[in-house]
Amino acid sequence: MLVSFRGDAHKFYLKLKRMENKDDSLKQTKELSEIAKIQSFYKSIETNTLRLIYYRMVKEKNGSGIVPIFVTTVPWFFFLFSKQLQEFLFQEGRSLWIFFSILYILTLFISVIIHFREKAWAAVHIEIIQDIFKTRNEPTSAARQEKGRQY
Repeated sequence: MLVSFRGDAHKFYLKLKRMENKDDSLKQTKELSEIAKIQSFYKSIETNTLRLIYYRMVKEKNGSGIVPIFVTTVPWFFFLFSKQLQEFLFQEGRSLWIFFSILYILTLFISVIIHFREKAWAAVHIEIIQDIFKTRNEPTSAARQEKGRQY
């Protein structure tokens, strides 16, 4: 098994490359079949409803969400109560600070991962919907804005 530290896209490429060498069907990979199901579902939706879904996906992708707020505000909250927090966490003989630090960093780490995965999935949905609009000869909002500038 080949290990790559280049990220998920390269790991996926290597997986596909291995499957190609084994004469397996590339369409049967979990990742590609999941995308195909999403695409099939969106193709079954009428254009006006699909446009509303598209707008919602753009909102999801561009929305700040709770995670960036959490990442920036929680440290300030701890700073406001730093004296009380230090007295509580560093009481004589107690190791609460270790538990608190691990819990905080773990929560932060998991939240950031979830945030960026959600943002990536929103981008996938947007691309699929835009491709469907192209096959239906329906312009996306960006194409309509560009068309409006030409006049």
